[in-house]
Amino acid sequence: MGTVGSLQPGAPVEISSEVTGTVVSVAVSTGARIAAGEIVMLIESMKLHHEVVAPIAMRLDAVMVSVGDGVEAGSVVCSGAVIDHVPIAPVEVPVASQHVRSDLNEVIERHRLLSDAARPDATDKRHRRGRRTARENIEDLLDADSLLEYGGLVIAAQRRRRDLEDLRVNTPADGLIGGIGTVNARHFGRVGARCVAMSYDYTVLAGTQGTMNHRKKDRLFEIAQRLGLPVVVFAEGGGGRPGDTETPGISGLDCLAFEWFATLSGQVPLIGIASGYCFAGNAALLGCCDVIIATPDANIAMGGPAMIEGGGLGVYAPTEIGPAEVQVANGVIDILVADEAEAVSTAQQYLSYFQGAFEDWTCHDQVLLRDVVPDDRMRAYDMRRVVELIFDIGTVLELRRGFGQGMITALARLEGRPVGLIANDPSHLAGAIDADAADKAARFMQLCDAFGLPLITLVDTPGMMVGPEAEESALVRHCSRLFVGGANLSVPMISVVIRKAYGLGAQAMMGGTTKAPIGCVAWPTGEFGGMGLEGAVRLGFRRELEAATDEASRQALFDSLVSNLYEQGRAVNVASYFEIDDAIDPATTRQWLAGLLESVPTSIGSTVTDSKRRPQIDTW
Repeated sequence: MGTVGSLQPGAPVEISSEVTGTVVSVAVSTGARIAAGEIVMLIESMKLHHEVVAPIAMRLDAVMVSVGDGVEAGSVVCSGAVIDHVPIAPVEVPVASQHVRSDLNEVIERHRLLSDAARPDATDKRHRRGRRTARENIEDLLDADSLLEYGGLVIAAQRRRRDLEDLRVNTPADGLIGGIGTVNARHFGRVGARCVAMSYDYTVLAGTQGTMNHRKKDRLFEIAQRLGLPVVVFAEGGGGRPGDTETPGISGLDCLAFEWFATLSGQVPLIGIASGYCFAGNAALLGCCDVIIATPDANIAMGGPAMIEGGGLGVYAPTEIGPAEVQVANGVIDILVADEAEAVSTAQQYLSYFQGAFEDWTCHDQVLLRDVVPDDRMRAYDMRRVVELIFDIGTVLELRRGFGQGMITALARLEGRPVGLIANDPSHLAGAIDADAADKAARFMQLCDAFGLPLITLVDTPGMMVGPEAEESALVRHCSRLFVGGANLSVPMISVVIRKAYGLGAQAMMGGTTKAPIGCVAWPTGEFGGMGLEGAVRLGFRRELEAATDEASRQALFDSLVSNLYEQGRAVNVASYFEIDDAIDPATTRQWLAGLLESVPTSIGSTVTDSKRRPQIDTW
């Protein structure tokens, strides 16, 4: 803010204003000796006070302005001369001040109150019950120091009934911790690993949904939609909160969280984690998720004890409502884990399938596949052993194992590439497809389709389940979901027939026909037909069987007819008619699958899109 003609003692110096404004204070007078950098005056411009400082140690000969004078940018406000024998001070590197100003100190203190350490009684109580705090779960889920927390300083909307200090200490973040962080960044980089993470805090008003944390959810869901980020929700809590006093309306039914979260379905992966009580509104958000991961102590229900009693439906303990064993068997819970630590690691693994491929992978000796299926076609075997051997070691994550047990649905990797897997399980109903199995597989097709995961089906089914009891489950509608879903996939399907491929069930496992997959091959143990061989013989040759003179000759004829049909339907014979693409050595299964996946255009297999592939993923 000044000009110096020469640095020699006595050289003239002028100090000028850099802004146009009004002089509001003058700190010096004519004849004063001032040091370099000393403030000479303050000039107000656009409601801000700007310092005018001496450019060098000098003696003032004239101060040209007074308080209240107007000045123009560049005009001289003081003049003088360089002081004798004063060396120019070297430029010093600024040192951070040790002083913490009051406004900064307030922010630091408010954030300190958010930590678990600031609430030792609540934290200890949580730990005594063998549970983690909400912040411990979030910190474990996200990569270190990656959380950018939204709304941390929010408190419960109860200012009319409680004082501010009470609310700050006892309702930190209004019981909802959330923000943007990264998961699995070591594999995918910080950009590819970003997600929205949020957790209800059961130590704050039982993890209920309050006025302010509803607004936080709205904000987080909006951010997830705008940035295309996956969402992980720790959903423990008791649902809506009746005790807030600063509410914007009467019923609260105009809150946006449920619509906005549901809109994310099919756009970004939605992961829900339940541990402890998860009732009402918390359960509704959980139920919107693509996958639900839960611990054995989870109780999940659309209404808790208070709502049940209020509806005149009886008095129940919370542990009696929607326990984990019930919700696993009925398909609500996709993955049951031992504790919250495993829930977090499982969520990280699940999310990884939608983040991209791994460069490093290992697999089992593929020759082992030759011996999995017994020579005796009537002998049972373990389909999960087949799955374990085909896919990369340690990458198979099965969903809904306790529900629809005739069907296996899992996420996996093959040479590092994420894929979806559907397989019949012949250990349950011989692999026949009942209503639950059809629902399970059809919904899994939607999940893979929404996020661009190629689908691999391993087929061993005698067909759709039949019988009066089966039809009471609305089998016709449920099984047809497989045809409609499979025929309308935007992602490629590859089918491998392991053993039985009979009737409509087999067609449903292949998208409606053996020609729907981009590759349909069979192991030597594969057998094909319009229906099960035994049933076909009984129906097609009833007259001949009835004409047999005794039971022994009837059984011999039956066995002979079945054997003839089996020879016709063997994989090598069916392949000779080109109804399938090939009959292969089981040890080459990975080679087939990997080669076909490499042939898929990158855009088809990508989990990142500018728009939804489908409107939503069914919650069921």
